[in-house]
Amino acid sequence: MTASNPDGTQDFGVYVHIPFCATRCDYCDFATWTDRQHLQDSYVDACVTDLRRRVEEGLVPLASSVFFGGGTPSLLPPEQLMTILGEIPRTSTAEVTVECNPDSIDRSGLDIYRAHGVNRLSFGVQSFDEQVLAGLGRTHNPANVERVVADARLAGFDNFNLDLIYGTPGESVDQWLATVNSAIALNPPHLSMYALTVEPGTPMGANVRAGALAPDDDDQATKYELADELLTKAKMPWYEISNWAQVGYECRHNLLHWATGDYLAIGCAAHGHRARSRYWNLRTPERYIAAIAAQESPEAGSEVLDLNAQREEEFVLALRTSTGVSARKVDPEVISACVDAGLIDHIASTDRLVLTRRGRLLATEVTVRLLAGNNAGPRYDGVLTAMGKDRPSV
Repeated sequence: MTASNPDGTQDFGVYVHIPFCATRCDYCDFATWTDRQHLQDSYVDACVTDLRRRVEEGLVPLASSVFFGGGTPSLLPPEQLMTILGEIPRTSTAEVTVECNPDSIDRSGLDIYRAHGVNRLSFGVQSFDEQVLAGLGRTHNPANVERVVADARLAGFDNFNLDLIYGTPGESVDQWLATVNSAIALNPPHLSMYALTVEPGTPMGANVRAGALAPDDDDQATKYELADELLTKAKMPWYEISNWAQVGYECRHNLLHWATGDYLAIGCAAHGHRARSRYWNLRTPERYIAAIAAQESPEAGSEVLDLNAQREEEFVLALRTSTGVSARKVDPEVISACVDAGLIDHIASTDRLVLTRRGRLLATEVTVRLLAGNNAGPRYDGVLTAMGKDRPSV
């Protein structure tokens, strides 16, 4: 399955990784650095050079979506970030997203983004509760979220996302509901919610190993269900396990990923996809800069999927979405068992299988059961973790 347009052309995405952060959140295990700001100019130059070479080699079709992630893209001077965007050939209707920390972008920066073709923003909010933010190691003031949303609208942005994290140890249900209601009150076209996970090698991971409370699965399930109810009532239905949107505001770049479309990786630690191959770039900004300066490939590795693995990956990713998967691919007895267990709905009009709310909470288990009833059989277990991991914005 690939993402395509009415004119028959295939969607194509570009992901640009900006690895710089002012501070590192306690839960973060992404490829980000707080002590590499001196590399910013060289890094931007390397991204520009990388893009120019690939365009000259004919490797970059017109992009239907561009996503600047991190790290904290908004930490770069807006004009500098836009020099990278200026090198990306795009369709006239391309979706261009920049992840922003509410503390590191202002109205003038938003105006520059808008003037250069950025038409979607993603704000890393995580919580509107100061106590919860402190528990996450976040530094922004919740009041700044209201300011930056107002500034975004004044700058002409009608498409933006708010990222939330649920299940922080010590966060009460009332605190979580207050955060969700505060987000809804801002009328965002799109909202992403991610369950807090404790990763090894992070300050939060060290704290948990030392005896601090870890996130509780039952608590997170309750908060997911309550939030889903509120967002559905607010006319923001789910379209992917961790994403809700007003109709027409689904993130096209993310849809490209879930449709196993092709996307180019620019920058250190960025991941890309072409045909049946996944690839990833050198992890550190220094190594990426050096590779580009030496006119060498910045790719650190790749994985080519055989046909069965590709089909299984398509199945796994499609099942995460509200479109679901074709019932024709699954043993009828397995379908009946999952329907009876309240894990999936079998939509008769389309003959597709869609996760129920309970099924979304148990998505990995349901996926394994359905794959076991799939004609191809479960051959590619790695896709469940390699492609299904959620990530919040900065």
